[in-house]
Amino acid sequence: MIAIAIIVGCILGALIGMNVPNISYTYSGYLAIAIIAALDSVFGGITSVLKGNFDLKVFISGFFGNAILSMLLTWLGVKLNVDIYLAAIVVFVGRMFTNLSIIRRYYIDKWSKKVIKEETKNEDEKKTMGEN
Repeated sequence: MIAIAIIVGCILGALIGMNVPNISYTYSGYLAIAIIAALDSVFGGITSVLKGNFDLKVFISGFFGNAILSMLLTWLGVKLNVDIYLAAIVVFVGRMFTNLSIIRRYYIDKWSKKVIKEETKNEDEKKTMGEN
């Protein structure tokens, strides 16, 4: 099911990307920081699903809240001639790496338990065959 959603999302993204005009340089910084904030929310959502405490309201509010706040910080930085958006990038990318490490550990543990279970099953089968 997830694979289908990923494929559909990629196809929609490619179709939209080909038919939408280019983003001007003026707004590209705002879009980039919003995408990073949204990706942070997505990785956080995946992590919370794996931990079993996902809440759609928290995910949606974080998704849009983080994107809007990061764009406002970027706008404020442009007005003050200070690169405030760099602080948001550092925070969001740091959280993305943290969430990605949690996701990675979850699947490594799951895979390791599966391998150990198969090994013990094979050993039990060998012992049973040896008794006959």
